[in-house]
Amino acid sequence: MEVKIQSIHFDATEKLQAFVEKKVAKLEKTYEDIQKVEVQLKVVKPATANNKEASLTVTVPGSTLFVEKVSDTFEESIDLGVDSMRVQLQKFKEKLRKY
Repeated sequence: MEVKIQSIHFDATEKLQAFVEKKVAKLEKTYEDIQKVEVQLKVVKPATANNKEASLTVTVPGSTLFVEKVSDTFEESIDLGVDSMRVQLQKFKEKLRKY
């Protein structure tokens, strides 16, 4: 699984990148055939609260799944994003089982 992290309008710290990679790696427990994960981190409207946006694009054979979450911290956004991506992956896996 290839993980690509993009930080838009700021420089992500190594600690943040390590956190993202650790969280994203857990998605493989839900679905093994993940080919690529793209994580985009960006600051929306710098002066406001709830301005850290994280979007995850997960490429699996035959489909691309997408999640976008906004919250106070990037860690929280990633947590929420990974959680809802896990749900999407499980639904995707169930669909595959039916065929």
